[in-house]
This record gives sequence, structure tokens and C-alpha cells, in this order.
Amino acid sequence: QVQLVESGGGSVQAGGSLRLSCVASGSTYSSRYMAWFRQAPGKEREGVAAVYLENADRTYYADSVKGRFTISRDNARKTVYLLLNSLKPEDTAMYSCAAGNGYYWYLPKYYNYWGQGTQVTVSS
Repeated sequence: QVQLVESGGGSVQAGGSLRLSCVASGSTYSSRYMAWFRQAPGKEREGVAAVYLENADRTYYADSVKGRFTISRDNARKTVYLLLNSLKPEDTAMYSCAAGNGYYWYLPKYYNYWGQGTQVTVSS
């Protein structure tokens, strides 16, 4: 069983930055990818970024966040980070991390484990 706990969310003004963390406990041996998703009220869950756990150079981003967000991982600490720069009001959402095979990294159905989420609110 894997448990994921996110932290680092908060309220910032447009243009600001946040760093989200996701700590995994339990065995993650069956998970090849970890990803961040977000969901705003009334919208579908959206894949934001993913990282291949065996090669940190293999990262994936939604077009809407490319160049602004950076995903990284520390396998020794079982932690995945998401650095959010140049935040926009449209980035406001609940951000959740997930672990799984990530066959299509942006599709929630390929992830077996989910955290509870951390809220990011960006004001204009």
C-alpha cells in the first residue's frame, strides 16, 4: 500500500511562486511514474506534470504549464516536487499527486495511488 501526502499549497498573487511536495510512504516499487494533477471547481482533473522515477530527465508537462512549472523527484526521500513559477489566476486548483504506471501520463486512470491534495489559489 502506498500513501501520498502533499504539502506546500497556499494563496499567492499572480506572478508568484510555490513549491509543492509529495511524500510517499510504503512500497512504491510497482510505480514507474509520479505525477501532479489539478482540478478546479466545475472542471475535469487535468494532468499537470509527470516524472519517470527511474530517470529524472524524463519529464512531461501540460502545454499550459510548460516553461513555468518544474517537476523533480528525490527517490531517496520518496518525494516529488512541483515548482510553480509565474503563477496565473487560472492555475487556481486543488493539486494532487499520484503514483502509477502512467502509460499515458496525463490520464488519471493509469495511476493507482492518490494523495488528498493541496490547494493553490492565485489572485490577480
